[in-house]
Amino acid sequence: MKQLKPYRCRDNRGFTLIELMVVMVIIGLLAALVVPKFFGHVDKAMQQDAQAQIELLGQALDLYRLEKHKYPTTDEGLPALQPYLKKNLPNDPWGNPFIYRSPGQHGDYDLYSLGADNAEGGEGNNMDIVSWKNM
Repeated sequence: MKQLKPYRCRDNRGFTLIELMVVMVIIGLLAALVVPKFFGHVDKAMQQDAQAQIELLGQALDLYRLEKHKYPTTDEGLPALQPYLKKNLPNDPWGNPFIYRSPGQHGDYDLYSLGADNAEGGEGNNMDIVSWKNM
């Protein structure tokens, strides 16, 4: 009986240019679909972080008021809260300082972040995050 030699494929040492281009196109399409959704969540998370920081600073302001029987003035500002905070006074998620005014136009004090654009007003990621409204 005659023994058959095993079938040998041609020597495949790498991928063809067409195969690489197909993979690159698929990766590009997936990135085009996923990346915008991902960055939308990042923006929303930064806004929620700013709201949470404002609420925590509000609690520190309330502790200050309980001890001193008044809120810090605008001139004293948020640095007056340092003894009531476990860490240093935070900036907003975009790296800008929170704005504090006392007395405020919307209550005993106004505490807010100007958002990503660091300018009053705005929509979306540029929206102001304020202490007198919930997101």
